[in-house]
Amino acid sequence: MIQRITAVAFALFAGVLFLRPAEAQSFTLQQVMSAPFSSGLQAAPAGRRVLWIANQQGRRNIYVAEPGNPNVPLHYLILNSADDGVDIGDVTWTPDGAKVLYVRGGDLEFPERPSPNPDLLPQGVAQEIWLESVQGGDDRKLADGRAPEVSPDGATVAYMNGGQIWTIALRDAAAKPVQLFHGRGTLGSLSWSPDGKLLAFTSRREDHGFIGIYSFADQALRYLDPSTEIDSHPVWSPDSQHIAFVRIPPDTSGVSFKPRREAQPWSIRVAEAATGEGREVWHAHTGPGSVFHETETEQQLFWSASDRIIFPWEGSGWLHLYGVSASGRGEAIDLTPGEFEVDHVAFSKDRKTLAYSSNQGDIDRRHIWEVAAAGGSPRPLTHGDGLEVTPVILADGSVVVLHADARVPMRPAMVLNGSALQDIAPQLIPEDYPAAKLVTPQQVIFSAADGLQIHGQLFLPANADDGKRHPAVVFFHGGSRRQMLLGWHYMDYYSNAYAMNQYLASLGFIVLSVNYRSGIGYGLDFREALNYGAAGASEFNDVLGAGVYLRGRADVDSAHIGVWGGSYGGYLTAMALAKASDLFAAGVDMHGVHDWNLELKNWQADFNPNADPNAARVAWESSPLAYVKDWRSPVLLIQGDDDRNVQFANTVRLTAALRAQGTPFEEHVFPDEIHGFLLHRDWLTAYTLSADFFQRYIGTARIQTIDTTAHAGSQ
Repeated sequence: MIQRITAVAFALFAGVLFLRPAEAQSFTLQQVMSAPFSSGLQAAPAGRRVLWIANQQGRRNIYVAEPGNPNVPLHYLILNSADDGVDIGDVTWTPDGAKVLYVRGGDLEFPERPSPNPDLLPQGVAQEIWLESVQGGDDRKLADGRAPEVSPDGATVAYMNGGQIWTIALRDAAAKPVQLFHGRGTLGSLSWSPDGKLLAFTSRREDHGFIGIYSFADQALRYLDPSTEIDSHPVWSPDSQHIAFVRIPPDTSGVSFKPRREAQPWSIRVAEAATGEGREVWHAHTGPGSVFHETETEQQLFWSASDRIIFPWEGSGWLHLYGVSASGRGEAIDLTPGEFEVDHVAFSKDRKTLAYSSNQGDIDRRHIWEVAAAGGSPRPLTHGDGLEVTPVILADGSVVVLHADARVPMRPAMVLNGSALQDIAPQLIPEDYPAAKLVTPQQVIFSAADGLQIHGQLFLPANADDGKRHPAVVFFHGGSRRQMLLGWHYMDYYSNAYAMNQYLASLGFIVLSVNYRSGIGYGLDFREALNYGAAGASEFNDVLGAGVYLRGRADVDSAHIGVWGGSYGGYLTAMALAKASDLFAAGVDMHGVHDWNLELKNWQADFNPNADPNAARVAWESSPLAYVKDWRSPVLLIQGDDDRNVQFANTVRLTAALRAQGTPFEEHVFPDEIHGFLLHRDWLTAYTLSADFFQRYIGTARIQTIDTTAHAGSQ
């Protein structure tokens, strides 16, 4: 087969590395991805300490600090010096704040699946619970398992292993694990009663689910107010006498990845721990808010000191926090009114105050607000051009957050009076990190093909105003329940993507990051966009709108517009290339969805296309493979073959179709790597290949193409 291929590509295939003049950018990909990504911020139950996980170029470590106290130096609890792909999570304090438990290994997104091993370690990777002392001296493996929860007296740890609930004595180094009971269903959400006598948990049983309680005194198991619906998110009353939980009718509306604006309304119930008898205390109305929608925080319900239950609801069309009496008397009060979304929520130790992040008054950023659980006017704690998320409230009421801006990724800081922020660990930023050389993305709003207004972030290279036309790249995020922001993102996957967009801008590309419909941040109707995903791919209107917007800019070379994205963004990249190769000249598709009828089985085990032929037809017509005959633009395909989110078969099927019709493609497969690459060096490889691909096909370093013999699937 004769394929047109650049001389640079030919040299690369021959193992020759060329340094192109256009690549003399001001920083390297390694440098812009060198700063640690911080996550998992937690306040100690007692005192003023905080901890967080820092992923430093694949080396995952837990740091502990005492904000505002210069006499207590920053220190790490563990020191992982290898980019080995072994994840760390499920971090929790002991009640006295003296020790920390964490889980090492396993897939933290799909914890019941075998541990991934992208580093190909001969011994494999086990999922283990470890105990570390803040002061040192008690560092040991406790057991195999995950999701540890420490009893209020600090004596016992309950945890999950093999789908069952186990316990182990914490103060006895020779203690052995004990299985608590034999439970049915998928168990999880372990929660000790405040008095430590009972353990609550969830038991999901396919089309229904229960809240269970285990009594240690009686060695007895009880299910609370069982029904045919799905019960979840249990929270204890302060006196340990009751549990509030969310009750959701099962979804019988068909396939996933389709708009769901209405459903049988969900409710909040309160059950007596002693008898299991329950009562409804609040019920969503029909219409907006009838479908339960979570905040970004793991805990969804909070039981306040004034005996009110705080919960998320989008009855107004925006996700807010509401409060209702635990007795069920009176109406629910909107604690956070306005046209904005609440995402990360924290509760004070005295159960009187909520701190939360939202995009109130700054829709493409996040800032921290505070409101009394009993009601009142919220007050802003932070503002400005930065981004602040995941607040935690210390015992003395001080607030610590993770924050970022356009130049430096997420890192912990203390909120001072007047909304100023004091970084807790600035020394973790490498000396050669190129903060001053990064560009500040601009907010842009453009029209989709059907007229819907779409938000994006525009990255302009340093020479954008030189009067010349520049190559451009459109970026689509994954999810699709995500929102890209005007700065470094609070999720590691999109923090990496932000670094890549900065790097592309440094190479001379104009980059447009698109917040397409079905994403978050702009209200219920935008998120549950009509005909999105497998129900019609209405997001393609936003794909076309982004391309037309760039093509209309005087500084863009309209013949050289590329597109890239991962996961759902890979899906939209493939749709762009399959349906609009005349607009998009090249693309990088990372682990994208190419056939909805294949992908839906990944999320709905009982999905059967033959059960609803019309829905299956629409899902196929919403898939890139349905239009592959019109796909002419070259594409780079990247995926790990242990991907648990998007079946690897999506890429296998696409390459077969492209190969059969002679469409030029390149591919790179990471053996045993998962969806969100665990190895930092795999991110570097993927992005290096992507940047080189764009340079060869649409970049400022384009050179005369030549005819040469090459396979359509050359790597």
